[in-house]
Amino acid sequence: MPEGRIVKALSGFYYVQVMDDIYQCKGRGVFRKRNITPLVGDFVSFDVREGNEGYITEIEPRTNELIRPPIANITQAIIVSSAVMPDFSTTLLDRFLVLIEAKGIEPVIFITKTDLLTDEQQHEMIKYQKDYEAIGYRIELFSAKEPTDIERIKRYMNDHVTVIAGQSGVGKSTLINSLRPESTLKTGDISKSLGRGKHTTRHVELFEINNGLVADTPGFSALDFEEIEAEELSACFPELRERQDLCKFRGCLHDKEPKCAVKESVEKEEIPSYRYEHYLNFLEEIQTRKPRY
Repeated sequence: MPEGRIVKALSGFYYVQVMDDIYQCKGRGVFRKRNITPLVGDFVSFDVREGNEGYITEIEPRTNELIRPPIANITQAIIVSSAVMPDFSTTLLDRFLVLIEAKGIEPVIFITKTDLLTDEQQHEMIKYQKDYEAIGYRIELFSAKEPTDIERIKRYMNDHVTVIAGQSGVGKSTLINSLRPESTLKTGDISKSLGRGKHTTRHVELFEINNGLVADTPGFSALDFEEIEAEELSACFPELRERQDLCKFRGCLHDKEPKCAVKESVEKEEIPSYRYEHYLNFLEEIQTRKPRY
């Protein structure tokens, strides 16, 4: 029985890639009964019927999955922020980082539009870059208009399944189209082997860039913390997570508790104050949200 990865879902069909071949498959009714929906990124087994058509019979266990966009087995998330237009926001960046950390997905930070910065703004962005690198994040400052920059960041796609996240207007589509000039995020081509035309329906699709797969639908369209509990939040901040066991009280929320290693590190400027402020703001947001039933 053939095995492959779902690289596109559209109108009830799942397009499974096996080497250079694409098979158009439907899901078995058993998945509906078990309340399971095949997702782009899933590794599946399937029965081949006529030509390049078939039925998915089994879905392998997932390492992770996202709801928006519906996609599974992501190995990294690239957060795209702009240096200007719109202005760089550490609050928004940290919100994305928390959501990605909570899913156990490796984040990478891309700051675009650096060609529009003044010298003063450039120095400020380099300071932020050093802050996030000190935490352990990989971060790149670049312009999507510079071919040498594009070649440099292409290496991040190698051997990864990547979803790209970021607020509207930061240049996600420009970035993808620069990485893969033949792609366009406005329309998607069904594989020519299936003899289909173009669809403008919004769908999720993985396409190849530099020996990796990239989702063409921006991720994390909802930026709330509905799936994160207050006790879990600090684990989504690496610099807080590594100091958790040094606090006097077990389960310390690093807020009002005495002898807190995190607060001491903030006072010593070992943790950027804006990161800690964001943590407290997010913590309050989680603690004051309406109960779920």
